[in-house]
Amino acid sequence: MENNAKAKITLFVIRLVLGFIFLWAFFDKLLGLGFATTPDKAWIVGGSPTYGFLKLATYGVFAQFYQAIAGTTFVNVTFMLALLLLGIALLLGICMRTAGYGGALLMILMWSARLPPEQNPVFDEHIVYALVLILLTLVNLDELSIKRLWRKKNKGNKKKKG
Repeated sequence: MENNAKAKITLFVIRLVLGFIFLWAFFDKLLGLGFATTPDKAWIVGGSPTYGFLKLATYGVFAQFYQAIAGTTFVNVTFMLALLLLGIALLLGICMRTAGYGGALLMILMWSARLPPEQNPVFDEHIVYALVLILLTLVNLDELSIKRLWRKKNKGNKKKKG
C-alpha cells in the first residue's frame, strides 16, 4: 500500500472518529447519557445544552458576551443542530465543505469562550479540531464516503433504463 493510500485511510478514520465525537455529544446532551450531561439536565427534560458551559465555564475577553447568550433557545437549537449535522456529515462523508468550515467555526467559537486557554497561552484542542476539520475539506475522500455508493447505484439504474 502506498503512502497516499495510507494517508487517505488514516484521514478516513479521523473523519469517522470526529463524526462519532460530535454525534455522541449531541445524544449525550439530548438524552443525558451520564457522561458530560446527567439525565436530569438532558435537553429532552428541559435542560439547556449550552447554559452550563456558557454561563459558568467561560472567562476572558468574550466571557460577558457568551454568558449573556447562555441557554437561549436560538443558541441551544443552533448548537444542537450543529452537533447533529456535523456528526452525520462526517460519518457519511457528505457535505464535507460545509461540515468542515462550519465545524471549524464552531470550534473557534468554543475556543474563544475561554481565553486564554487553561493549558497553553494560545492554543487548545479546539484549534486542533478546527484545523483537522479544515484539512478534511481539502482532501478528497469521496471514494471513502456514502456518495460513492450512491453514484454507483445511480449509474446502475441509468444503465438499466437506457
